[in-house]
Amino acid sequence: MEPSARVQQVQIPLDEPVGGVTSVSGVLGVPEWWPTGSRVGVVLAHGSGKDLDDPLVAALQRGLTDRKYLSLRFNFPFAQAKRSRPDPVAALERVFRHAVAVLARDPSAAPAHLFVGGCGLGAQVAVQAAASRLRVDGIFALGYPLHSRDVPDKNLRAEALFRVVSPILFVQGTRDRTCDLDALRRTLTRVGAPKTLHVIPEADGTLTVPRRAGRSQEEVHAEVLEAVDMWCRKVIGA
Repeated sequence: MEPSARVQQVQIPLDEPVGGVTSVSGVLGVPEWWPTGSRVGVVLAHGSGKDLDDPLVAALQRGLTDRKYLSLRFNFPFAQAKRSRPDPVAALERVFRHAVAVLARDPSAAPAHLFVGGCGLGAQVAVQAAASRLRVDGIFALGYPLHSRDVPDKNLRAEALFRVVSPILFVQGTRDRTCDLDALRRTLTRVGAPKTLHVIPEADGTLTVPRRAGRSQEEVHAEVLEAVDMWCRKVIGA
């Protein structure tokens, strides 16, 4: 991250405890000269089995902050308490909304545009929040968990997608066992919101690629950053 950008550790209080957790940790990235320019904010959520220091989430935040986005990544309560089992999605959605509110703590520096997203479970929660009338300019879903592992024709987690009105970017791997690409494409034909699909060959549900793919994780992270950045700019016409 460029020296002029600032990184702040923040605590996000919850209006009611989730699994005994009353606040969660976050990392706020404030770019140079904020709040001038297009004033775009981004909130990123991690997946199950991860926390705010997930390498993909951290790399994406650093890159977006370098590109002048006000950014926030944060822990879900289960990660804050170092529990392996995620909290209920409804509780995670409430926490997500508290995280979004952090960007508006100072009304004079609040973003004019807001994008939300995440990896895996974080993507699911971001979509759920946007479908429940959280006002956003767009949602990016990295490794969206569309269905149960290896059963693309059952238990589709698609209902919230049908209620979203904001543009959605999906970044999916060809080896994602919880998001068969054919099942996703069929689902997207029924999604009314503008949607974009970016496919990463050989990547799994965490957008991790094997050695045989012939590319490093850093290269994959750079591809994800470029896809998210270019899509956000297109959405707001920047």
